[in-house]
Amino acid sequence: MAINKGYQTYQQNSVMTASPEELTLMLYDGCLKFMRQANLFIEDNQIENAHRAIVKAQNIIEELNLTLKMEYPIAESLRPLYLFILERLYDANVKKDTAIIDEVYPLVKDLRDTWKEAMKSAKIERKMGRK
Repeated sequence: MAINKGYQTYQQNSVMTASPEELTLMLYDGCLKFMRQANLFIEDNQIENAHRAIVKAQNIIEELNLTLKMEYPIAESLRPLYLFILERLYDANVKKDTAIIDEVYPLVKDLRDTWKEAMKSAKIERKMGRK
């Protein structure tokens, strides 16, 4: 029990001290985790748990969509993608269909991987700008 409490404290501190860029990466990672969990729950016929996992993934995509800054051109490309992922997650939840989750999982993974690379590039640029 004490180990679990320590881990929760660590997680909370990680979130509280993370930069906005790191928080976005955490959201993508969380979405992927919940999508994997949903598939496992569906396969185990744990319908209620599957529902909760998919809703958590949906909530993350909704948050990412709502926080888009539309003054940036990339936001205009991301919005329809987020809406498509959301629609498919809704369908997956209604049908409890792992194939639908498997369809959008690579999209979220690509978004996460691209975000992670952009963070690395920005970090390098900041370092080079200081020299």
